[in-house]
Amino acid sequence: MPKSADSDSEPGKHEGSPGIERTKPWHSADDVPWTLLTEGQLADAYEAVVVPALRRDDFDPETDRPSYEWLSNNGFRGLTYALKEYHDTTFATFWSDTLGYDTETSGYDWDIEHDETRESFQEYLDAKQAAADDWTDSTRETIRYRLARYARSYRERHGTDDLLSPVDADSDITGTEAVDRCRETLAYMSGEFAESTIARVHDAIRTWYGWLVERRVATVNPTNGAEDWFSWTRSSDTDPVALESEHVRTMFDAAITSRDRMLVVALAGWGLRAGEVAALHQDQLHLNGDDPYIQFDERKNGPGTVAIVFGEDIARWHLSRVDGYLFPSERSKTGHVDGTTIAGWFHELADRAGVPEEIDGVARKPHMGRRFWYDAYSRTTEDLLAHVQDIADEQGSASAKVVFEDYLTDERKRELRRGFMREKLSNAFSCE
Repeated sequence: MPKSADSDSEPGKHEGSPGIERTKPWHSADDVPWTLLTEGQLADAYEAVVVPALRRDDFDPETDRPSYEWLSNNGFRGLTYALKEYHDTTFATFWSDTLGYDTETSGYDWDIEHDETRESFQEYLDAKQAAADDWTDSTRETIRYRLARYARSYRERHGTDDLLSPVDADSDITGTEAVDRCRETLAYMSGEFAESTIARVHDAIRTWYGWLVERRVATVNPTNGAEDWFSWTRSSDTDPVALESEHVRTMFDAAITSRDRMLVVALAGWGLRAGEVAALHQDQLHLNGDDPYIQFDERKNGPGTVAIVFGEDIARWHLSRVDGYLFPSERSKTGHVDGTTIAGWFHELADRAGVPEEIDGVARKPHMGRRFWYDAYSRTTEDLLAHVQDIADEQGSASAKVVFEDYLTDERKRELRRGFMREKLSNAFSCE
């Protein structure tokens, strides 16, 4: 573990970072010139000003990795900014690699203040996963998110996230009042979430309460009857839900490495499947002509090409850092990562960017980047037809589609399509 500026380590040096000179002692975030410091000096500053602030908020600096929100709210945004812009790294990497804290002990950031409720959730998840053969880690993460989301909404509505006391046998709160509080919380959520999302949150919290009742920990399940009361409309996980432009933009902003930027572009800017992204090879990318493209000799629907209308610069930048596969792996027999690794990187980046774990009630997945691309392409077609409507009017044709198909050359069609599509993708990626 790194030591603070007033520790007994060698004067003028940072433990684990030989040769890094200390600056004068810091007493608050305002004292620290974050962007002027080396990573070693940032570690000193973290120990000097961040650690005491964590302790004041009853966090354990050894195990509780502060969230970006906490750092920003407590005046430490300069630290995360300096890491991203001046050291090309994330706070999570800095916390584990530079500070030397154990990421395995940091746990999930429930953002729940009531210890007993949080511990009950954790115990329930452990018991459920041990008993259910079909519970994967992904399932656990999804249910965990839904439980935490309800508790946070309950706190926003009622001023506490203590979900146990209202259903305790010794509670001063009646069963009727407990039911009312639950329904008020679910109604409150309707101002922020889709009905299908609330329905899934309800399913998770109902099952948890049922588990408490079975174990005689709770005397009532306050969720009973809520589904009939609200009559939510549900959507299926197979629905073609796409990332929104805001999701793509925040993920691209959070992507500070060449790998992560290439990942977002390949999924949302090129519309590729996770498996296709994993196996991309530099020989497939043809970037030197006027119309760059990706060549696929084998694909789900047969050989073909994918036009690169956006992200050519990102691809060139990334290709200058790799040789062969865009996402290589020394441990894999194929020489490249697989689709599950791409999915893992996607979720890590989405978490960092604050993209919800559910979008319109459907669990977040890399395929939503492909759906985003298809939605953008669909809107491009609509805009193209609107663009040529003036020509159709001048020619006395009632159909812009006929004009587009029969009167424009293939080169002009391609030029228009690429231009409209590039504009839409550029807007989503916040590029000029």
